[in-house]
Amino acid sequence: MLVSEGDRRTLGIDIRLASLLAAIAGSLNAAGFQATGFFTANMTGNVSSLSDHLGLAQFGTAAFFGALVGAFVTGAFISGLLIEAGRKRGVRAIYAYSITFEAALLVVLGLADIALTGPQSGWALVLGLSFIMGLQNAATTLISNARVRTTHVSGMATDIGLGLAALLSSPSRVPNAMGRLSLHTGTICCFLFGGVLGAVLYNLIGGYLLFCCAAVLLAVSLPEGRRAKALP
Repeated sequence: MLVSEGDRRTLGIDIRLASLLAAIAGSLNAAGFQATGFFTANMTGNVSSLSDHLGLAQFGTAAFFGALVGAFVTGAFISGLLIEAGRKRGVRAIYAYSITFEAALLVVLGLADIALTGPQSGWALVLGLSFIMGLQNAATTLISNARVRTTHVSGMATDIGLGLAALLSSPSRVPNAMGRLSLHTGTICCFLFGGVLGAVLYNLIGGYLLFCCAAVLLAVSLPEGRRAKALP
């Protein structure tokens, strides 16, 4: 899942990667909302809220939404820099390292969520999760040539609509359209499932949910990293 890039990836590999990471993203997005009332992966909503509060001259609240967007963009920026540096050096395990880095950040955030109290804890959690969502979305975008985006539900919903239109209007494109529909529909369903599970578990175990997500990511990234290094 974390070795082959671009056109060397099969539909099955993309679906497995999207399903796993979309479920993680949905869980973390729900956890952030349960903790603070803010979504960490919803950049469309956060930018809309930013513009709304700016228009109402509520600059303090607007600054917070701006910080959420900035954290997401910064995560994507850092991910892009690290992955491009790894590509230039021929590090085939760079994507596995990126997901391992995400897991490590989740452990740090989980510890902070458990140890800290008051508003500072919520702010640290939601900004940290926004950074992690940007990091993850950038990694999946780069490895799949933008076929997989695990936090970008609006774009995937649009792709589902276009895929359905292609099925009806272009019979010759049915096999290709069906593959894309499977990918995008499965991604949204896994994001939804992860969100439900994340909301339930965060209310039961709090910040320990982040440790669970980190453990799942490590269970995938560490073997993939070893496999990448073993390739000729």
